[in-house]
Amino acid sequence: MNLVADLHTHTIASGHAYSTVKEMAAGAKQNGIEVMAITDHGPNMPGGSHLYHFGNLRVVPNEIEGIRIIKGVEANIFDGLGQLDLPVEVLANLDLVLAGFHVGAGYNPRSKEENTAAMINTMRNPLVDIIVHPGNPEYEVEINEVLQAAKEEQTLLEINNSSYYSRPGSKERCLEIAKKAKEIGVKLSLGTDAHYFEQVGKFDLALELVKKAELTADDILNTSVQQVLDFVAAKRKVKESLLDRN
Repeated sequence: MNLVADLHTHTIASGHAYSTVKEMAAGAKQNGIEVMAITDHGPNMPGGSHLYHFGNLRVVPNEIEGIRIIKGVEANIFDGLGQLDLPVEVLANLDLVLAGFHVGAGYNPRSKEENTAAMINTMRNPLVDIIVHPGNPEYEVEINEVLQAAKEEQTLLEINNSSYYSRPGSKERCLEIAKKAKEIGVKLSLGTDAHYFEQVGKFDLALELVKKAELTADDILNTSVQQVLDFVAAKRKVKESLLDRN
């Protein structure tokens, strides 16, 4: 399977990543990626990016090293209502909003029921596009309920390549998510969660899982440049309509 976009990457602005935007784009080019999303951590993450970082992403070119650049965030869910650590007016001006749980960033692990409710509430936020590393065993959720909500809200779930290194126990849960997503028609996004330029576009472990779950290109967003751009454009319209209302 050929993946042409990496929609989850971090630059030095995340505080615990080690490459510049230009270096990350060079890594994408080196590894055959055509579209790369810059999704640095929101401000609740220790050492994470300041609010100004996201407000000023407009200065970053839309293309670097021949790579299409999508400007986004990996926002932190900080309560059971699914609220995020960036204000609406900032989120609505980004191309892509990823959201997830992170220990020490506002919402620490709770019961399975509470985690499930918080994740579903986050998916109901029209500014949220993709839920990242939903298979993280630290934040156990009811997978069937989460997948049903993803289908209803047209929010994607991510298979995170980095989780197999940084979140032990993710592999089994991600496989379950992938199989059930295919059953009910929920599209997935694959992300490297790269924190260093050479990692951009390296989906080796995620692709092993894709094979085990018998997923096809139709089940995954980032197998087509046009599919990714159409997804981002459709989500931008939703965000712009919210800005107009405000």
